[in-house]
Amino acid sequence: MGSSEHDVHEYMKTAEGLARVAGDLVRDAYKKDKAVESKSCAVDLVTETDKKVEEMLISSLHKKYPTHKFIGEETTASGEPCQWTDDPTWIIDPVDGTMNFVHSFPFVGICIGLSIAKELVGGIVYNPIYDEMFHAIKGEGAFCNDQPIRVSGQTDFSQSLLITEVGFNNEEMFEVKMFNYKAVVKAGARGIRSLGSAALNMCHVARGSAELYYEYGIHCWDMAAASVIVREAGGVVLDTTGGPLDIMSRRCVAAASEDLIKVFKDHVKHLTLQRD
Repeated sequence: MGSSEHDVHEYMKTAEGLARVAGDLVRDAYKKDKAVESKSCAVDLVTETDKKVEEMLISSLHKKYPTHKFIGEETTASGEPCQWTDDPTWIIDPVDGTMNFVHSFPFVGICIGLSIAKELVGGIVYNPIYDEMFHAIKGEGAFCNDQPIRVSGQTDFSQSLLITEVGFNNEEMFEVKMFNYKAVVKAGARGIRSLGSAALNMCHVARGSAELYYEYGIHCWDMAAASVIVREAGGVVLDTTGGPLDIMSRRCVAAASEDLIKVFKDHVKHLTLQRD
């Protein structure tokens, strides 16, 4: 059953309301002391707020849509399999930018993506600290707080501001990331920024605040919702090699134009990572 047999507007309206409820939980905890745990490594963090928000989102959506499936960051981390099927599937990151949240750095995103028949059809990324609600439905444009947003349309790499992250959890990833950081500068990028949230990085490409974002080591819940927003804003989201995006491959590049990706992909080293 494709997306035409589903009321995607109703689904996404429900998700947006839940994102705002989740935002209240995040804002309430934002300035308080936080109980922090590590997951895969010392910089892979989780808080009680991550767990509470994900539980609320999944339980609320499941109650309304009992046949829908779910992929959530924290449920996957706790041992649930990451299974992406043709069923309507909500792909959720309750707090994208947990390290930012822990340090009260204000780039924190609540991410809710929707796929039907393995096609990404809707995305919400909500920054509750700045009260910015990015949202998109396939074929209907991208918005921030209900105002249309567009990518910059830049095609010149030398006129482009890039975003990436330098976090790593093994020596190979560190070496590749350092090589790529130098490579894009040598290729002529105007500058590089790091904001600490994959989804919000992509949303800043969507709104025209930066021209290209690339990353190795992220997960499907980091990019599912935001990839819809970038594409609906007129941008391009691909695999880092320039091929089609595979949200389970743990790597992506989002840009204002395909011309920028052509320059990017020919200068960097590409990491192959364990799939989600």
